[in-house]
Parts: sequence; structure tokens; C-alpha cells
Amino acid sequence: MIERTKIKPLLLAACLVLGGAAAAQAGEQVIIATTGGAYDAALRKFWFGPFTEETGIKVVSVAATNAEMRAKAAAMVKTGNVTWDLYPDGEIQASAEAHRLTSEDLTEFCKSFQGRPDLVEDACVSAGAGLFSTATLLAYDPTAFKDGNPSSWADMWDQTKFPGGRSFPNFDDPWRVMAAALLADGVPRDKLFPLDVERALNKLDEIRPAISLWWKTGDQSVQGFRNGDYSIGQIWLTRANTLKAEGRQIGWSKQASFLVGDRLTIIKDAPNRANAMKLVGYWLDHPEAQAGVCEELLCTPPSRKALDLMSPAARAALPSDEDIRDYIVIPDAKWINDNAAMMLERWNAWIR
Repeated sequence: MIERTKIKPLLLAACLVLGGAAAAQAGEQVIIATTGGAYDAALRKFWFGPFTEETGIKVVSVAATNAEMRAKAAAMVKTGNVTWDLYPDGEIQASAEAHRLTSEDLTEFCKSFQGRPDLVEDACVSAGAGLFSTATLLAYDPTAFKDGNPSSWADMWDQTKFPGGRSFPNFDDPWRVMAAALLADGVPRDKLFPLDVERALNKLDEIRPAISLWWKTGDQSVQGFRNGDYSIGQIWLTRANTLKAEGRQIGWSKQASFLVGDRLTIIKDAPNRANAMKLVGYWLDHPEAQAGVCEELLCTPPSRKALDLMSPAARAALPSDEDIRDYIVIPDAKWINDNAAMMLERWNAWIR
């Protein structure tokens, strides 16, 4: 029998051990970069929060633009001072050689997700795990026009029929602005790539005086619409849906859209690599998390089960197979990556 006088010290020791374990667990974290705003809020609500509840691992998100994420990741790996663990990179950029130099090869990690009927075929590949796909498209204020709404990039250039300010993104992958200009200039969708950069910039000269907002972040594009800075703009579908969720009058055209997606990138030598793997695995394994995020942001998740969990209204608003077949542009990732430096140099010279 243990003497009563020894019981309290034993209990105290046990409490210290358990308390230390809890503190260690509470101290675990994973650091992810996001573009902030409604995007980050949706990820936190449906993914980061439930993940922390289940694992005890705190998810710390830092806000940055997509260009800043890529530049920061490259600089951290180069200097050997990696402070982030992962970030969502564009699917096009994730297929580039520069991406492989700074990101973890997920080939081994992805083996447990391959061949699963609930996931799309490329849900997990060496370059990263699929976050979701969405569209960059033409969005507009339906109260701004008397004779119908714009539906094509040519309409965006028609300032007589569709008056008001315009908006385009201005960051490190200008292909989508150039592609819109070429489509507005009459280039057929199936002849779009390789992009005729000179022709695109000449077409952009026509509309440049009407461009009242060059946005660098999704939040800027949303705030610009709220402020009435533009009546027609090229923005992300996820951000357009944020405005709709606020009860604002906004419309968009699937006929003027580019299909894009994001991949979860784990940075080489990430300080919390194991936790980053857990966070990515949680995303792929939890269709309810994907459904919640994509219901709120209006995106297409990598899980077929997640798609089934979304409301009929949300599913109907997503690009359909027919939309992709008939209207939506699927960008040529190889051409874009091979010509990224040239396009950016020409773009920077023009935008100045």
C-alpha cells in the first residue's frame, strides 16, 4: 500500500507530466500563407478551425499576395531561413521548374490518396495537393447598364454600350489580362495560345484610359466593387461570390472566363513539416471541410463527395462540363511557364 503522505507528490508529478504534454501539444502549430479576407475566413471556419479541434495543432495564417508568396518562398529556401510551412500556389505556377526548386516533392505523401474514387485523379501530385479550382472571369454591376449586361471580353471594350470604370489585375502573371484582350480582339478561343503579346498590348491601349483599378489582391478587387470604382472587371469567381453573399448586386459571365486552380505547396525545409502534411491530409480526407469552403467561396473541390454535399444552387453556379466545352478557356500552362519572364518584362514596361 502506498503511504497517504506519498499520494499527493505522486498526483502532483502525474499532473506535471500531463500538463507538460498538453502544453507541448498546445504549442504545436503550422504556418500557412493565404490571400486574406473572405478567403482566409472561409478556410479558417471550415478547415483550420476543425483541424485544430481534432489535432490540437494551431493554424497560423499570414496574409500575402500570390506574387509575394512565391517570392517569399523562394527567398526563404535560398537563405535557409524558412519560417512558413505551406501556401496555395496557382496550378499553372505549380507545374513550373521554379516551383519544384522551392517546394517539397509530395510523391510519397500522395501514394495514400491515389486511386481513391472519391477524389479527382490529380487531387494529389508531386507538385502539391489540390485545394480547389475556380475561374477568373468578367464580373459586372447589373444596375449600371440600360440595355442588357456584358457577357464577353469584347463587351468590356465597348465603352459606349457599357459605360463606367474597368478593372484588371496587375501582378506577376499577366497572361489572363493579355488573353482577355486577344479574345476581345476577335482571336478564337482555340487559337488563343501561343499568346500574341504585341497584339494584346495594342488592344489594351484602347481601354487603358477607362481602367480605374489595377488590383493586386482579391480584397482590393472586392473593395473596389463596393466603392463603385468600376462597373466591369476581371476578378476571381470566389471574390465575386463574396460580394453576392453580402447581398450586393453583381453578375458574372461564364462565357468570359478562364479556368484556374490552386495547389497546396509545402515549402522545402518547412519548420513544421509534419504538421503541414497533417493539414493537407486533413483537407483531402474531409469532404465536409471542402464542401463548406467551396459553398462559401463558390469553387470546385477535389473531392466528389464534397461536391455532393454542396447545395444545388452552389453546384449550378459552378462551371459545368458544357461551359468548359463551349466557353471557358483552359490556359496552356506549359506555354505560360515557358514564356513567363518574357510576358512579365513586356507587361511591366507597358503598365508603367
